[in-house]
Amino acid sequence: MNKKLLRSVREYKRQSFLTPVLVALEVLMEVLIPLLMANIIDVGIMNGDMSYIMKMGLLLVLMAMVALFFGAKAGQLAAIASAGYAKNLRHDIFYKIQDFSFGNIDHFSTPGLVTRLTTDITNVQMAYMFTIRLLARAPIMIVLSLIMTMTISMPIAIMMLITIPILGGALIFIAKKAHPHFIQVFDEYDILNNSVQENVNAARVVKAYVREDYENEKFGKISTVVFNLFTRAEKIVAWNSPVMQFTVYTVVIVMVLIGGESIIRGTMLTGELTSVIVYALQILMSLMMVSFVFVMIMIAEASTDRISEVLDEVPEMVDVETAEKEVANGDIDFEHVNFSYSGKGGNLSLKDVNLHIKSGQIIGVIGGTGSAKSTLVQLIPRLYDVTEGCVKVGGVDVRDYNLKALRDQVSMVLQKNVLFTGSIYENIRWGDENATDEEVQRVCRLAQADSFIQEFPAKYDTMIVEGGNNVSGGQKQRLCIARALLKKPKILILDDSTSAVDTKTDALIRQAFREEIPDTTKIIIAQRISSVEDADMIIVMDDGEINGIGTSEELLKTNDIYREVYESQMKGGADNE
Repeated sequence: MNKKLLRSVREYKRQSFLTPVLVALEVLMEVLIPLLMANIIDVGIMNGDMSYIMKMGLLLVLMAMVALFFGAKAGQLAAIASAGYAKNLRHDIFYKIQDFSFGNIDHFSTPGLVTRLTTDITNVQMAYMFTIRLLARAPIMIVLSLIMTMTISMPIAIMMLITIPILGGALIFIAKKAHPHFIQVFDEYDILNNSVQENVNAARVVKAYVREDYENEKFGKISTVVFNLFTRAEKIVAWNSPVMQFTVYTVVIVMVLIGGESIIRGTMLTGELTSVIVYALQILMSLMMVSFVFVMIMIAEASTDRISEVLDEVPEMVDVETAEKEVANGDIDFEHVNFSYSGKGGNLSLKDVNLHIKSGQIIGVIGGTGSAKSTLVQLIPRLYDVTEGCVKVGGVDVRDYNLKALRDQVSMVLQKNVLFTGSIYENIRWGDENATDEEVQRVCRLAQADSFIQEFPAKYDTMIVEGGNNVSGGQKQRLCIARALLKKPKILILDDSTSAVDTKTDALIRQAFREEIPDTTKIIIAQRISSVEDADMIIVMDDGEINGIGTSEELLKTNDIYREVYESQMKGGADNE
């Protein structure tokens, strides 16, 4: 098993160590039991000595109870160790994901990360439990049973020595044949989870377009692929049982022949033959156990590789010891900024951007789809790092800031912002977990959210369902704006975050910004001219470049893109929809 993953065992090392120790003691008792049975038959029954039979019988029961105790305790500790290992592994992966930048997250799909945190870790957990218990048991059982067989009958022991590698090789061969099919299954699981996630998240769209049949068919195809892969693998693994059974019966027949002849010659007693058969069955069953664990380990190996991909991912953004922890003000400077999502050498989304924004200004950003408006503002809180040039906040390169300190002062409402399961109070307090009820209500009034919250029966204690699906798009946007305001940031960025509210509410929000948070730099990305018309400065983006900068009046005179959008919206009545 991967050494890096085993570091997550941590406080469960004691249980992991004690489990094989208790298993060894359990096996020792089980190996001695057939010996006592042989003595009962060959000494007690043959001589008609009831006293000896009773004494050995009591000892036999005692040893069986001790073996049961050791086995139960080993099972308990193995369960604790494996569950604890899985818990720590989930913790380590989840915390690692929290350190990822947007660029890191882009390397993995959301369903892929979910599968790694669930199915893959469960596979590793099961393999770990079987390894410390069953895989520790099998070699000890084989060795001790073989030694005991040698003390009774060397010919049978030699036969077992020949059988063990033959049967073991056959079982391993079967497991290896099944392994590639198990590996393919987990890639399909990602696709399956993605289908489920999309369908659940877009349930309203699916029903609105009456596409249930299409979604059912799509899900059915993926499920069939997973079914076929598992079926192929299980058909191969199913050969384990008949191969094992054939070997067991063959070995027993040969042992009876050898043992029967030895009994006739007087070189072996009946009880000894019985114990040898038991030892042989223990050896064969241990081999079967090894094969089963081997299959589990190979399944877990595929999961281990997928988990390691996440743990090995190097966060693109790491704080240095000398990182700046105070943001002086809301000044923003872009100096010859180039940016590519693919890194150096990739297609540039931003090209030689130079921009200077003074603290407290209201900045509007407009541009067509794909003009890199969102990309521009995502560099300010360092959600991505520039490819060339630098972005400064408060006169300091954002790469020199402590990430938490920077993002606490740069509050951003994304295009696809979400709410979480919990009350409205709990959702807004993401901005400041220690905020009072009055502070929460104040920012909701600024974001024009208080009015509709008061209409709910439970008001601010109203529960938001997953994703905020029990509030409208405009209500969700206003709650997300309130959450951002609660951070009391020096820079507030709204990335098309008022698109779902009416123009009157939009105007009230902007008025509240101007009057209540005059010292905060406010950047508003919008499709509606009315949302940015009164801004101190408007930036026109086109194909990753700044096409124009100025007030609305200035741009109407100097910028063709702005003038075209302005005239189309005024004539088309975009604001009157």
